[in-house]
Amino acid sequence: MLTLRPQPGDGSPEIAWDDAFLYYAPDGVVPRTQPFATVVTKDHPGDAGSRLDRPGAFRVNVAAGTDDFRRWTGRDPREPATGDLDPSTPDVVLPHPVHGHLGWLAVVDPGSRTDQAVRDLLRTAHSLARARYERRSGSAPVPQARRPVAGPAARDGALGWG
Repeated sequence: MLTLRPQPGDGSPEIAWDDAFLYYAPDGVVPRTQPFATVVTKDHPGDAGSRLDRPGAFRVNVAAGTDDFRRWTGRDPREPATGDLDPSTPDVVLPHPVHGHLGWLAVVDPGSRTDQAVRDLLRTAHSLARARYERRSGSAPVPQARRPVAGPAARDGALGWG
């Protein structure tokens, strides 16, 4: 894993200073892709709902993928949110206030309620990033062709896949 922490004088934009960007990069080179997770320490333009302007506040953002996003929110990432979610609620897994439609989840000020969840989400996001890297670099094992298999779904008129 490669972690970037932009600081003054390193050529990064000021808005990124003191935030952290986590990448899957086995060669240590920043990839030409989005990070799989970020930790932000301040409000960003168009993203002030988490109220990160409070002293010590921060938010962990994770590219959770569709399955984990669905598991945590009960909906697909591209479906509109229902209800009134407060993106500044601490220690709760919520859709990212700006990038939720891309499958990102967020936790403001993670604590005891979300400690294990954040760890699991980061582990999954890292695995997804690794799989993308391997597919793009051609180093991933080639999956065997999926073939139909008999099973309860096949008896019900649907085709099961193995």
